[in-house]
Amino acid sequence: MKYLWTTIMVKDLEKSLEFYQEVIGLPLKKRFFAGEGKEIAFLGDGETQIELIKDINDNSSVGSGISLGFQVESLDATMKFLSEKGIAIESGPFQPNENIKFFYVLDPNFLKIQFSEEL
Repeated sequence: MKYLWTTIMVKDLEKSLEFYQEVIGLPLKKRFFAGEGKEIAFLGDGETQIELIKDINDNSSVGSGISLGFQVESLDATMKFLSEKGIAIESGPFQPNENIKFFYVLDPNFLKIQFSEEL
């Protein structure tokens, strides 16, 4: 398993990009629209990245949308392992396109953890 990204819901994508690029020094890897009112940007130059999401349709507070993403070899095997540990799936699995499949669990502090399989 390897750590992939941290997702942060933001109120102002431009200010967030400015902070992470100019203050933290992370390069912008990709930026795209993901439906009406939703824009996503990935920053970082290593295996681990930060994902910033601006969604005008999401009224949750900033910080509540933070999740940690981990790549796994097999989503099915990971789901079985977590079930054996008594950890329930919070949501998913989801397959938004032919390249990725993922689901979420909650850690003991209710932080969302995403397990992702590249297809």
